[in-house]
Amino acid sequence: MIYSMTGYGKSVLQLPTKKITIELKSLNSKSLDLNTRMPSIYREKELDIRKILADTLERGKIDFSIFIEVTAEDTSTQINVPVVKQYINQLKKVVDGDELELLKMAVRFPDALNTVREEIDEEEWKAIQTEITKGISALNNYRLNEGKVLEKDFNNRIVIISDLLDKVIAMDPARIEGVRERLLKGVEELKDKYDENRFEQELVYYIEKFDITEEKVRLKNHLNYFIESIDSVDSNGKKLGFISQEMGREINTIGSKSNYAPMQQLVVQMKDELEKIKEQLLNVL
Repeated sequence: MIYSMTGYGKSVLQLPTKKITIELKSLNSKSLDLNTRMPSIYREKELDIRKILADTLERGKIDFSIFIEVTAEDTSTQINVPVVKQYINQLKKVVDGDELELLKMAVRFPDALNTVREEIDEEEWKAIQTEITKGISALNNYRLNEGKVLEKDFNNRIVIISDLLDKVIAMDPARIEGVRERLLKGVEELKDKYDENRFEQELVYYIEKFDITEEKVRLKNHLNYFIESIDSVDSNGKKLGFISQEMGREINTIGSKSNYAPMQQLVVQMKDELEKIKEQLLNVL
């Protein structure tokens, strides 16, 4: 079971005087990169929110937002009546104007409006925490569904690489025989006699140099281990990344040792499938 790092989660809390929306967006990242946006009233809870997100989301570029929409006649801004009246009286001494026009001017002056700082209601905060948990759950469900798509793609490509490896294994005896025949032909074309014992020694040396038995076995093991890791309980994109690197190492060695065009064509196809796997692994949690 694997999770994608790409996801989206949302939860809405409706209170008597306002609607609070929790929104989370996630993209791929090598580590946990948190970006939070919220009204100033909730800033004192930011560290608590970050801890919750870090403990549950593990990795990814996370954008977390809290939005407030006032749904009732409720405002923290009030007119400072005494100050506004003083401004109007002072303005009357300067100009002879309409009361309404003087009022419009007065409310623009400093201290004409008082903003009362709101305090967090603990019951409200508990409700918000519940909605944050719901938002995280929605994000994780999205990540899981995206992970299932990636898992299907990985399995298909591993099967393709495994089939190509089987073709390499089936082709290998013909490749070795081809190496032997080329060496024999080259020796026979020499005018001088040659030491047959020495030739056999050199033949064994070259065949051992071109031997890919260990690489075939290790690549097969890596392919099986990759599938086992996908089916494990935890999603571990980094581990899968390490396994894919080992797979690439064995495929490259087979290619460099093969010295056989038909086999090298199969190696190119394996490399192509592996590169597609590596690209998708960047999105795995």
